[in-house]
Amino acid sequence: MAERVIVKQDNRFHTVFSAADPEDVTSDEFETIEDIHQLTPYGMLLSSLASCTALVLHTYAQNHDIPLQEVELHLSYDRVFRDDCENCDEEEHEFHEDIFEKILLRGNLSQVQREKLLRVAQLCPIHQMVKPSIPITTSLFEATLGDD
Repeated sequence: MAERVIVKQDNRFHTVFSAADPEDVTSDEFETIEDIHQLTPYGMLLSSLASCTALVLHTYAQNHDIPLQEVELHLSYDRVFRDDCENCDEEEHEFHEDIFEKILLRGNLSQVQREKLLRVAQLCPIHQMVKPSIPITTSLFEATLGDD
């Protein structure tokens, strides 16, 4: 996977963006993004999708008295910008694209609330715009020891 971002947002909408080096697919090191120009166009797309999803989740939770404290989204995209540009002027050039979105929900949430928030996550406007052309697989994940 060439592009990987992590977006964390608390229930006051404070958002932190981190990204892995798209040139080093073996690294699990993520750097905090201070400036949008640190991202590739694909990193920008992932960050937009993640921040929109987090915003929708927190807004929904607050309006429905769901005790969501923080959302952490891990997104990956397996398309490589440099490879695309090598042949992008060919008329019949086709790309294979997939976005994987894993969501960690923090808060004292029931299983029913978690499942509802997973469905709500897929209603974010950017998700709705991207999904018809790029498959997005969205799932929840649990924190492991040492993640908090």
